[in-house]
Amino acid sequence: MRSNISFEVIDTKTFTMISQIALIAAVAVVASASVHVPVHHHASQPYKFGYSVKDKHGEQHREEAGDGHAVRGSYGFSDARGIHRQVNYVADHAGFRAQVKTNEPGTANQNPAAVHLISDAPYGHGGYAGNAGLGYAGVVTAPVVAAAPVRYTNVVEAPVRYADVAAP
Repeated sequence: MRSNISFEVIDTKTFTMISQIALIAAVAVVASASVHVPVHHHASQPYKFGYSVKDKHGEQHREEAGDGHAVRGSYGFSDARGIHRQVNYVADHAGFRAQVKTNEPGTANQNPAAVHLISDAPYGHGGYAGNAGLGYAGVVTAPVVAAAPVRYTNVVEAPVRYADVAAP
């Protein structure tokens, strides 16, 4: 079986021109791959947002603001049974700190890590039967765990300014 492959001989001038085009293309690819676009850091802009939603099940909300040095905010909920939680937080050069105010059954006053938990739940660590079977009878409680503050380097801060979180 014979193959019908044919080769065309090109002259030296054409070969040189094709080689130069290939070389220029390769140089262009290498040059464009090494172009470094500098990252421009702009001054932080203050911001503020919030929302509140109320329906037949209860209410939930969140507010947050930043000034370039700290972020302060809060979020929370209350349900139709009167259970509520309010979290106030600050995130700044000293880390993240939160204060939780709740009457959720199974909670008790405690201050783990950088979280301050204030509870006025009935029966501290026990169950709560509630009214008409809407409570938390037989709930097994777990300890609240919070991470230790984390330090970051080379972080661009978002702007925030707040009054200090009120002490309990």
